[in-house]
Amino acid sequence: MPVDTTEGMERAVGTASETQTLVAVSAAHLVSHFYIMVLPVLLPLLKERLGVGFLDLGVALTIFNVVTGLTQAPMGFLVDKVGARPVLIVGLVGGGLAFLSLGVLTTYPWLIAVALLAGLANCVYHPADYAILSTLSENRMARAFSVHTFAGFIGGAVAPPVLLGLAAFGGLEAALLFAGLLGLATALALLLVPIHRPALSPARSGQSRAGAAGGSLAGVLTPTVMGLTGFFVLIALSNSAINTFSVAAFMVTQGVSFAAANAVLTAYLTGSAVGVLFGGSIADKVKRHGDMAAIGFGLSALIMLLVATLDLSVVSLVLAMGLSGVIFGMVQPARDMLVRRAAPPGAGGRVFGIVSTGFNIGGIIGPLMFGWVMDHGDPRWIFYGAVLFIALTALFGFVEERRGSRRAAALHSSVG
Repeated sequence: MPVDTTEGMERAVGTASETQTLVAVSAAHLVSHFYIMVLPVLLPLLKERLGVGFLDLGVALTIFNVVTGLTQAPMGFLVDKVGARPVLIVGLVGGGLAFLSLGVLTTYPWLIAVALLAGLANCVYHPADYAILSTLSENRMARAFSVHTFAGFIGGAVAPPVLLGLAAFGGLEAALLFAGLLGLATALALLLVPIHRPALSPARSGQSRAGAAGGSLAGVLTPTVMGLTGFFVLIALSNSAINTFSVAAFMVTQGVSFAAANAVLTAYLTGSAVGVLFGGSIADKVKRHGDMAAIGFGLSALIMLLVATLDLSVVSLVLAMGLSGVIFGMVQPARDMLVRRAAPPGAGGRVFGIVSTGFNIGGIIGPLMFGWVMDHGDPRWIFYGAVLFIALTALFGFVEERRGSRRAAALHSSVG
């Protein structure tokens, strides 16, 4: 009886520690997505204040994405070497100070410097967050990933009303100062909250240390990891089509108003956030995460194809895009579980850092590609393009599940 009581207390303490860890890391992810939206949301106000053109402001956004893309993979190595928590705290402080300083010194040269600093700070989140989350209990891993992703979606969703509301009452400086203080406050919270540390067996602990200390770039640049990087590029390309250009495309192809088109996009984004939470519970119960991703992306692509080809009412568009978003969101935890499966012991930061670079690559290519389509082609190709890229992600999930099964069978036979 005393033994049972002790084990129960240890499990309860572990669960509490894991919950605190999940909340802290998810808060950091919320801030990261909030920070991604700061400059885009405030572009009109920055244009007026600085007296520059949209092209000049576009340079700042490009710098932000390029810096993050170039530094995210190296940051994964640093996470595995020195630990995820200090790197995450430094990133939050760096991003917070960058936007705080822009609220004090609002000039175009300093905007470029802030874009560089904020892009560098942004590179820490995926490798550090996922390295910490990978220490949580296996039976709740996918749910933890889903809560983490959901927090990011919420961060991006609340940024426009919060920033524009603050700017309306206190000016551009108030919005930037709030953004800066948000990161600093979250860094302080992360510093004070204890982070879960799992008790590893001696064998597992040795594997982890070997992976962290002796890992090399060649050791993690496996065909699976490179394929997953391409997988993330495809997801980013489909997101770029919908998130950036669907409002303008809906107005032309479906003849709806600006407000209605925004309502359709909001339904998709809200559906994606809700779907992520459901997807975590499902992904914890299934083993074939590649097939789950394939089915979900395939269904989302099919609904999107109907939107691209049919003339629908506003209500039908809201329902269709909302459903597509729910299904698209539901498979995001399965996506993360595929990456975790591909990571060697002790190399989670490196692998997630490399794979997440795909988001930045797609974020650079997508706006240029679909912007050209809007200027020179049929706007329906915004949706056809999204369908194509989502369908390719579905195909990748199907193929990866079979490749993973063959790898597991080969490993089992070699051990046997």
